[in-house]
Amino acid sequence: MKITDLRIRPLTLPLAQPYHWTQGVRDSFSVNLIELELADGTIGIGEATVAPDQQASVLILKRLAQKLIGESVFDAAVLRDRILSQSYMAFGANTIRAANQMLSGLDFALWDAQGKLAGRPVTALLGGACRRKVGYFFFLQGDTPEELAAHAAEGMAAGERVFYLKVGRPDMDRDIDIVRAVRAEIGSARLRLDANEGWDPYRAIAMCRRLEPFDIDFIEQPTPSYSLEALRHVKERVGIPIVADQAAFTLFDVYEIARMRAADMICIGPREVGGIQPMLKAAAVAEAAGLSICIHSSFTTGITTAAEHQIARMIPNLDDGNQIMWQLARDNIVATPPLAPVNGWLDLPDAPGLGMTLDDATVSRLTETF
Repeated sequence: MKITDLRIRPLTLPLAQPYHWTQGVRDSFSVNLIELELADGTIGIGEATVAPDQQASVLILKRLAQKLIGESVFDAAVLRDRILSQSYMAFGANTIRAANQMLSGLDFALWDAQGKLAGRPVTALLGGACRRKVGYFFFLQGDTPEELAAHAAEGMAAGERVFYLKVGRPDMDRDIDIVRAVRAEIGSARLRLDANEGWDPYRAIAMCRRLEPFDIDFIEQPTPSYSLEALRHVKERVGIPIVADQAAFTLFDVYEIARMRAADMICIGPREVGGIQPMLKAAAVAEAAGLSICIHSSFTTGITTAAEHQIARMIPNLDDGNQIMWQLARDNIVATPPLAPVNGWLDLPDAPGLGMTLDDATVSRLTETF
């Protein structure tokens, strides 16, 4: 079945509340919605993140779309590799991290269309699922100990298992106060922290030692992503498990982290590594090294959540507290199915493709707003 058209719709989504992390405070995020049309009218849906500029990324996606028109939708892997080679590498743009953010959105749309044609979920097209349910964490939001403790109490009342909290503030004592307040609310539930590259090795080691009494499940990317040596240095000196996140953005990064034993787990998502099949490759490399994969999400909608869930069902070495972020947006553009985990677990029906449908009215309103 031939691809006849590919449309890009820029969207900007306000967040339900301000998002606080080491890179500052955000009140919205942007994505580019991708609609890939086949000769029979089938529409495959995807989305691409837009760093660093949305308008520029629209132009890039439109240029990449030229490589897809007239091609078979069943050549997803071949087309992805061709775009990387002919539209990036051939021009000296050896920027795989940037390319993957575009390629992942196109990849989602290709696989969604394939699944709709076959009447089967993506998992069935790629070998089948290892599990029905996928575990996700509860993402704590707020900036003060009181706000975050109150949100933690809501999570406990809802039966959540794994809590996820941003740290890495310039005021290290404030981080300790926040962790103490959250731990007091959640009792013995698992608590994970993400420093988002906020510390150098000296401060990371010092903070880990101060945090050890709070029974931390793991700390994600405490040191700058460009230095795996720094990450390994911290891992070898603290009692809290260390997870690579921003350091894992390509298949080659996953290999290096595994080879160096730089982390205890690898957190990576399809947005970073370039799509669904590349995620399965990354998981296989980690599995060979005895490491688990925690699926990393980002500022994306339920489209990416649906794709991540398809991936999560296929990965044998999957963690049970994966990332989920569609719920941080004020508006949900996915009409079906419901994407909110129950007691930290999500079991979606076996619908064709990525398994979701869009709320057209919400998408249209957000498009007009943009």
